[in-house]
Amino acid sequence: MSDVRVTVQRDSEREERVVTTGTTAADLFQGERSVVAARVAGELKDLAYEVVDGDAVEPVEISSEDGLNILRHSAAHVMAQAVQELFPEAKLGIGPPIKDGFYYDFDVETPFHPDDLKRIEKKMQEIQKRGQKFARRAVSDDAAREELADEPYKLELIGLKGSAADAAEGASAEVGAGELTIYDNLDAKTGELCWKDLCRGPHLPSTRAIPAFKLMRSAAAYWRGSEKNKQLQRIYGTAWPTKDELKAHLEFLVEAEKRDHRKLGAELDLFSFPEELGPGLAVFHPKGGVVRKVMEDYSRQRHEVSGYEFVNTPHLSKERLFEISGHLPHYGESMFPAIEFDEQNYRLKAMNCPMHNLIFKSRGRSYRELPLRLFEFGTVYRYEKSGVVHGLTRSRGFTQDDSHIYCTKEQMPQELDTLLTFVLDLLRDYGLNEFELELSTRDESDKFIGSDEDWEEATEALRQAAEKQGLPLVPDPGGAAYYGPKISVQARDAIGRSWQMSTLQVDFNQPKRFGLEYTAADGSKQQPVMLHRALFGSIERFFGVLLEHYAGAFPAWLAPVQATCIPIGDAHVPYLQEFAAEAKTKGLRIEVDSSSDRMQKKIRNAQKSKVPFMIIAGDEDVAHGAVSFRYRDGSQKNGIPREEAIAELLDVVERRVQL
Repeated sequence: MSDVRVTVQRDSEREERVVTTGTTAADLFQGERSVVAARVAGELKDLAYEVVDGDAVEPVEISSEDGLNILRHSAAHVMAQAVQELFPEAKLGIGPPIKDGFYYDFDVETPFHPDDLKRIEKKMQEIQKRGQKFARRAVSDDAAREELADEPYKLELIGLKGSAADAAEGASAEVGAGELTIYDNLDAKTGELCWKDLCRGPHLPSTRAIPAFKLMRSAAAYWRGSEKNKQLQRIYGTAWPTKDELKAHLEFLVEAEKRDHRKLGAELDLFSFPEELGPGLAVFHPKGGVVRKVMEDYSRQRHEVSGYEFVNTPHLSKERLFEISGHLPHYGESMFPAIEFDEQNYRLKAMNCPMHNLIFKSRGRSYRELPLRLFEFGTVYRYEKSGVVHGLTRSRGFTQDDSHIYCTKEQMPQELDTLLTFVLDLLRDYGLNEFELELSTRDESDKFIGSDEDWEEATEALRQAAEKQGLPLVPDPGGAAYYGPKISVQARDAIGRSWQMSTLQVDFNQPKRFGLEYTAADGSKQQPVMLHRALFGSIERFFGVLLEHYAGAFPAWLAPVQATCIPIGDAHVPYLQEFAAEAKTKGLRIEVDSSSDRMQKKIRNAQKSKVPFMIIAGDEDVAHGAVSFRYRDGSQKNGIPREEAIAELLDVVERRVQL
């Protein structure tokens, strides 16, 4: 046996080793149970990989992002094996890892029932305990077709080799551009083949290395995500490195379900999605309208103070506008189909920027007007597929709080710094405080337009503005808009979920495409830089995020009803109506519950409605010109003079604090 020299790389530490031919990655990390795979020359490998001379080998821990994906993809294989053992007629679709879990698509005659999922999970547990080995095997295209002749969807993926990632979400987990591989599940004792699947891998060493998993639900899903294809049955599951982590995740899901904005929107009578309108189109009810108005009014006030000018633009335009902007060729699949009249094609607008460019271009501009900050609550329409529409957070019609800032190149760094500070401060005012920034840049794809020099300058300006905020900055290669790089503000909510909020983009290309120019101090004509900025992203989405963040219990300044007055008896209703009328003159939103319900029922109703304050009055309060406060946590403060009570309400509203 000859010697093989390898380097074991752990973060910044490098360890040179001399091993014998045939040494595997598992041998290098023997005894390290948390290591589930290896990275060699940037490529993930199974622990069964035999190292070669000169390899730099890095351990992959199960709790890392790559390790979790390997764990979950292995669990997906076990689930697919369990399904085919219980339902031999089931045909395999795609089974990739996803955030917090995995799924697998199956072609079966009858949709899966919840009882089926219990049986499948039990069978998975049996397979896990058997400790079957995951064994990688390279095959030719023809051999793969012969072996998988009874799996029509796998045959289709083989035919798409090299472009599978673009052909279907998750397909890249099975077929790449290089050689095809099949993973065999082998009996731990006899080595007998138990099951196999087309897959790129890598996988865990054995099924016993899957510590904790659970099946969650089943749903219909079109093959390769297209409504033109057959509808398959998708089973979702989750898998974690420990049983404690699985338990914590399931508890988190219970809490997240309680906070689901769609559920809260119905319970609190805020908004609905009428079937007559179609998917992704919401109507806001009076209480939801109040919250939305307060959000918009405060945003308008802050923008006005910061030097923005308000504009309005129509909901549709001639198709030619979006050809000029570049949206139609680069973004057309997300736009609704053309509407033909007057022998021309019109489009519902999917973005506001082209129309703001027309406002800039409507007359000559001087350098003295720059930066020019245009702001609009502009409703746009995006053709989202039915499968991805999700309440207010993924809609087909929504209103962006859209700004476009036109400035000189010299003004750009300061403007970006000011813009990002403005965005973060305003988000903090709404109660979000934990942020990280994501810098989305171009890659080698041909979807991006413009010169390399413009992109480099724009990207560096965004990077410098982001670094000044002192927040984590996460790279997102290839995630830029087709016309320029962007910074996305990621905000964490009350239960730790990350939401993309504001975006800030630098654009040298649209000003060029529209021929925008201003007269410089020396009399020359110059092209402005265009900055795109959506603060909330959309009013609807931000509404949904805040609703879940606060679990429906909005702070008093945002709450549709800030206080409910509850009389101890009918005789106290006029007194509280007088108090409410006085409070309303101060701008407070107060209701009096004069229903025939008993007092305790009124209190429960107010609690269900998540009203910040309950104002209670009885004989003693009336006699002393006072009221009693009952807070959300059930505590109470009695005998507060009416003037002081109104002052406290106003103070809580003005300071925008959460009770």
